[in-house]
Amino acid sequence: MGKTQLSQTVKRFRKEYGLTQEELAMKSGVGLNFVRNLEQGKPTLRMDKVNQVLDLFNYTLTAAPKY
Repeated sequence: MGKTQLSQTVKRFRKEYGLTQEELAMKSGVGLNFVRNLEQGKPTLRMDKVNQVLDLFNYTLTAAPKY
């Protein structure tokens, strides 16, 4: 799995907030494996769970039109 902009951003936010993957999983209400998959750039993740994680950092993932 290749790193994506989303995976790199989540990892950067996590480190800026001084959280381990385990702490991020607990605080956001998702599993540790989900956080690991997210940071590794897994191509198929549930968008609602991604938004649960991003909500801790006051961000959200939304669909946008292609240009």
